[in-house]
Amino acid sequence: MKWRSGHQSPDVIDQRGAGGGMGGGGGLFGLLLSIGSKFGIVGVLAAAGIFFVSQRFLAGGSPASGTQQAVPGQEGARDEAGQFVAFVLDDVQDTWTAQFQRSHRTYPRAKLVLFTDQVRSACGFASAASGPFYCPRDQRAYIDLGFYRELSQKFRAAGDFAQAYVIAHEIGHHVQNVLGIEKRVGSDREGAESASVRLELQADCFAGVWASSTKQRALLDEGDIEEGLNAAAAIGDDRLQRNSGQNVNPESFTHGSSAQRVRWFKRGLETGNPDACDTFETRQL
Repeated sequence: MKWRSGHQSPDVIDQRGAGGGMGGGGGLFGLLLSIGSKFGIVGVLAAAGIFFVSQRFLAGGSPASGTQQAVPGQEGARDEAGQFVAFVLDDVQDTWTAQFQRSHRTYPRAKLVLFTDQVRSACGFASAASGPFYCPRDQRAYIDLGFYRELSQKFRAAGDFAQAYVIAHEIGHHVQNVLGIEKRVGSDREGAESASVRLELQADCFAGVWASSTKQRALLDEGDIEEGLNAAAAIGDDRLQRNSGQNVNPESFTHGSSAQRVRWFKRGLETGNPDACDTFETRQL
């Protein structure tokens, strides 16, 4: 993926090395607004509200091998891995700003917190083992960058575009929060047709909407889309269950099968239209 080294974002809060930080407390979207206003391994959690955790779903080695340690709690990031995350975050949010403007709406930008090992958000405490997540209570996404290394090695989903995809998915949850879509989850958090699965597949589709814009702006290198598709397939509920030695049990799904995750990412990628991402009304997930 083509990006600018040295990029800084006011929406990145670097808490790495802090030992666990405290997070701060018509037209387009027609179908989505009619609804109501994870991408990962642990699913959607509840902690004084809905806590979206993107299961371990994407990865790749660090896009760069910078080793400079960032100051805990500072805005922005000094190392290249953090700068890559900052670039992708800004690009994803700029894309959604433009999408919202087309329907005469204002997009409120999310923050992204980089942390090491553990972190405290407005949704509660989380460890790096939970994977990246989004907290609607403070409108922040959280990620320990060591997650990328584990996903590359354990789930064989490598590449910088796979890394970008996880950020785009988490911001997809922010879009759902802004539009009120996440309220559809309620207690329906497991099962092949559950609201949790529909929510996660929609976030995959929203990530595809952003990916579509990167194609139009010639930001992609050869193989980038394949990296994203490989990542989506690698973290489907069915594949995760098989890889852990379990029988596939659709009744315990929280994020969707590999085929579903690939299909919805492709839908966003091919249409570039958020209205095509209505997973709550479709009969075919």
